[in-house]
Amino acid sequence: MSNASKPRVGILGAGQLALMLAEAGERIGVDVICAGSTGDCAEQVAPLIVVDLEHVDEVQTFADTVDVLTLESENIEAPVLANLTNLAPNAGAVKIAQDRLFEKDFLRFNGVATAPYAEINSLRDLTEALKVIGAPSILKTRRLGYDGRGQVRISHVDEAASAWAHTGGAPCILEGMVDFECEVSLIAARSANGELAFYPLVRNEHRAGILRVSTAPYENKKMQKLAEKHLKSLLQALDYVGVLTVEFFVTYDSLIANEMAPRVHNSGHWTIEGSETSQFENHLRAVLGWPLGSTASKPTVMLNCIGSMPTLEETKAFPALHRHDYGKAAREGRKVGHLTIAAEETATIEEWKKRLAD
Repeated sequence: MSNASKPRVGILGAGQLALMLAEAGERIGVDVICAGSTGDCAEQVAPLIVVDLEHVDEVQTFADTVDVLTLESENIEAPVLANLTNLAPNAGAVKIAQDRLFEKDFLRFNGVATAPYAEINSLRDLTEALKVIGAPSILKTRRLGYDGRGQVRISHVDEAASAWAHTGGAPCILEGMVDFECEVSLIAARSANGELAFYPLVRNEHRAGILRVSTAPYENKKMQKLAEKHLKSLLQALDYVGVLTVEFFVTYDSLIANEMAPRVHNSGHWTIEGSETSQFENHLRAVLGWPLGSTASKPTVMLNCIGSMPTLEETKAFPALHRHDYGKAAREGRKVGHLTIAAEETATIEEWKKRLAD
């Protein structure tokens, strides 16, 4: 296939998600071009165009050079995306996912349970909401918070003033705490013709608000069926094209949605080695209108590397280990790469987790 005949997919953003999308594109004959800043990690594997992602005209000019436009972050301002006719997922879906209040309202409207929540725009709002929701609870900014940022836990109602000060007066929501067994996520892909593909549920372990370990599959037929039902409803309601991820809390008999991401997701990185078709390839297939690939998967564990990568000498001790280094400078709290091991049996994965932890 010549370069002239290859479809061109543009990505708004050039971080590690764009890097892995570009790697998937190379494998299936898709030209991926990234819009970002010089030095972004996707520049290692894909052409990069310097674009101000807050500038409507610059983004539109970039969009006009590609067949399909997609994104690696939901935090691009909605007005910048509003008139991009070749954007997938669509701007409406992104606008909902980038605001925690819009997101919670959308989930509830479509029959997906959430924690109790309230809109907070002042200290008075917070004080009143705490009377209803109670403590402990979490105050979160509506926009831009991720990996534990933009949120503060309230252990007692007397902490309202300090919590509000911590947010800097930004628009927020207050969320009640949920009594849950574990955290899981479901990744789904939907193409323009409505074809759906679901991956197995994955169990996620967080520390300090940052995902540390994902283990697939989370074997629970009831929860898998319920999660797929919820995502099918959400995908249809959004007229969604691409990969969508929803994180859930598992309670004793149901699922409570935590948040959704209109993009490929950290908890799906295991699919590169663990599934017949990775989340990255299926996202490209979906936005291009190609048939989706098989999501048949084997037991896999993925460990995020936070702050720094282990040395090559350390990882050589595990010949089955797949090492993904994003090429980022070491920095406390920063995701700089991930490690993946796939196996034929779940018991083997549990053993790998113990060995890697040691």
